[in-house]
Amino acid sequence: MKKILVWLLALTMIIGMVGCGKPSTNEPTTSTEPTTSGEPSGAPAEKATIGLVISTLNNPFFVDLKDGAQAKADELGAKLIVLDSQDDSAIEMSNVEDLITQKVDLILINPTDSDAVGNAVAAANKAGIPVVTLDRSANSGDVVAHIASDNVAGGKMAGEFIIEKLGGKGKVVELEGVPGTSAARDRGQGFNDAIKGSSIEVVARQTANFDRAQGLSVMENILQAQPEIDAVFAHNDEMALGALEAIKASGRDIMIVGFDATDDAVKAVNEGFMAATVQQLPKEIGGKGVDIAMKVLAGEKVDSYIPVDLQLVTK
Repeated sequence: MKKILVWLLALTMIIGMVGCGKPSTNEPTTSTEPTTSGEPSGAPAEKATIGLVISTLNNPFFVDLKDGAQAKADELGAKLIVLDSQDDSAIEMSNVEDLITQKVDLILINPTDSDAVGNAVAAANKAGIPVVTLDRSANSGDVVAHIASDNVAGGKMAGEFIIEKLGGKGKVVELEGVPGTSAARDRGQGFNDAIKGSSIEVVARQTANFDRAQGLSVMENILQAQPEIDAVFAHNDEMALGALEAIKASGRDIMIVGFDATDDAVKAVNEGFMAATVQQLPKEIGGKGVDIAMKVLAGEKVDSYIPVDLQLVTK
């Protein structure tokens, strides 16, 4: 009997040892579950998404602006969504609404019209999305910053050049840009301020909407109506190049000054067909737009107006 009790006691101790055979809480453990401590995981931060609404991609100047923005976005690791408004404020509004739906972080707008774009800016404001304007300003709405060349100074530069070349007197045609745009208004203001007080007479002033084909047709009509023209100032190179074709066909000798320094215009200047063009830097405008956007999204304070240098290009 005693042997049986000893055997049962030994069996009970063995069972107890097996039941307690768990790993010690002092031993290291591994887990595949993510940490929730709030410490950085080492994964890259989510890219900022920036919308770029351009007035038209049917113009080399704005293609360059887009390219400059894309290059800077690639450099800074941002996603850029580019939408073409086709020079139509209704399409521009639709583009902005599309970007709002996509919940972009910031919208860059190159307005088709400085007045009409106010509704688009207001829509972005309501959605809590910051807005930065490029090249052309917005006359209403809350805009964080405006990036552009000094168009008034550029127009004045063109006017002073024409005064110098014509000896202070002569008959001039002014081809105006899209009515309502700040670029057309400011370039015209600078030009007319420059020639004020001189003996330069503007014999025709007509819009050709920043378009080469319209520049051609408008200039053809002006040439028929005006027997004496010494110079043409066009608010952009596309209109200047259109006017150039009309003047070539007429066989008349008329000096042409444009604005933007697009590749075609600079080539025309170097070949002696155009006298000059005011050089803007559209790629820099686009690049600065993205750069400022990233600073705004980082919470940095930026200037309300960021100017981009310009200069006169002659042969």
